[in-house]
Amino acid sequence: MQPCVFIHTNHKQHVGALVSAYSMRRNSKSPERFDVKLIELKDHMDVFAKYEGKTYSRDGDSRPWMNEDLQSFTPLRFMPPELMGYEGRAVVVDPDVFAVGDVWELLSRDMAGKGVMCRTRGTPPHFASSVMLLDCAKLKHWKVAEDFDRLFKREREYKTWMNLGYEDKDTIGVLEPEWNDFDKLTDKTKMIHNTRRKTQPWKAGLPVDFIPAENNPLNPLMLLSRLRRKLFGEYAMLGQYKPHPDQRQEQLFFSLLKECVEKGVVSEALLKEHMRDNHVRHDAFEVLQRTPPLEQVLPKAA
Repeated sequence: MQPCVFIHTNHKQHVGALVSAYSMRRNSKSPERFDVKLIELKDHMDVFAKYEGKTYSRDGDSRPWMNEDLQSFTPLRFMPPELMGYEGRAVVVDPDVFAVGDVWELLSRDMAGKGVMCRTRGTPPHFASSVMLLDCAKLKHWKVAEDFDRLFKREREYKTWMNLGYEDKDTIGVLEPEWNDFDKLTDKTKMIHNTRRKTQPWKAGLPVDFIPAENNPLNPLMLLSRLRRKLFGEYAMLGQYKPHPDQRQEQLFFSLLKECVEKGVVSEALLKEHMRDNHVRHDAFEVLQRTPPLEQVLPKAA
């Protein structure tokens, strides 16, 4: 089976996912050697719809599951082995991850017998599953419907699952940070991840529609955030998405999007639809007009 890059997404991040998919092929010297596919929440509502509004454990609190949340797609990052028939290699990335280097280098690398490879982050370090290289034959225990059900039976905790805390650590290899560079774009970057949701370049000016992290119950700000949610609603008083502090990262995204529009990968009609639905910033066409070609933003990607 041909290796595959999967981008998991929902309707709110659909445009980002299309740009991500385009970047994977665009910046590879061997695009014919792998497939690129989206895993979309709407195609798996048989798994997710029945849990709408039901609570699960996250950050030491109970959260209601909301299919309309910005990141409702995250459990889908564990679906590639099933979709591959538990055979072959796959890379799976969030829809806010864009290839700067050649993803074939990742798909074809020696995994040294590991089932998963990803980078670490944080103190103490934990595994970041937002970009993973997978040996699907070694991951036959990944069954998204069953594991998602375990969240609501309180047999699993969300962050522990996302951080690969239920995996044998001996089966996980560590990638270089450049394969999942968190809001950092350097000459070494292989994949840029606009992981700070409030500054995602295509969202600036829109109302915030995600729940901020609340993973430290002793932090007064996080205690206030929990109180705010309970008293006023999940997204109340969260303000607006902000411009990305690194203009070059904004230019990278919009130069890729400009190519997508020119080549029909993303139609103007689709872009207008997502602008209307507050999934893409309302000045997107103005930003596209002033964005230089990718060769000027990132010469090595040309």
